[in-house]
Amino acid sequence: MAVIQTDGVPRTGLIRTAFILEWITLAWVTLEAAVGIWAALAAHSISLLAFGIDSVIEALSAGVLIWRLNVELRHGAEFSEDAERKASRISAVLLFALAAYVVLSAAWSFWTREGQEYTTLGLAITLATIPMMYLLARRKIAIAEAIGSRALRADAMETITCGWLSFVVVAGLLAQLTLGAWWIDSVASLAIVYLLVKEGREAWAVEACGCSNCR
Repeated sequence: MAVIQTDGVPRTGLIRTAFILEWITLAWVTLEAAVGIWAALAAHSISLLAFGIDSVIEALSAGVLIWRLNVELRHGAEFSEDAERKASRISAVLLFALAAYVVLSAAWSFWTREGQEYTTLGLAITLATIPMMYLLARRKIAIAEAIGSRALRADAMETITCGWLSFVVVAGLLAQLTLGAWWIDSVASLAIVYLLVKEGREAWAVEACGCSNCR
């Protein structure tokens, strides 16, 4: 297998780094999902439940990327093109699914005129998630650009989305606690839908053009 240099770092080294990042992501979002969903059910919180479901979606995305990266590590870049297309398509579907869920959750919240209830456990896990997702996403995007992987970029965008949803949940919890503003989390969550759809369409485009480096 040919070793491709990218900014002085071998491609195989970048792939291994991305592989480790995905395992870290999988471990963290599994914890997020368990704690977030449990806290959401206990507090009857729609937005916190959305956060927990987002964590499940991101765990699935991380699993897809682990498979895609493992294909390249074992068989080389030339064997990873088909895996890249499949991973990109799956990542796109997950992004669209998350966008749909955010919209439906916000619509339900407006319909019922009910916001989230304050939960200390929910606040703790979402606060801890914000810096973690920022660091993971920043590194993933850098590697995705270096190796030309739309699948990894789509996964990074899901990581960013998780961070933004965490921020939204934190803002909603604090607003609910201090102002009684039941609607703020729904409004804020809708702001990320455009980003989700845009990145989902770009990830899906890999299948149409048949390459992993098209922009």
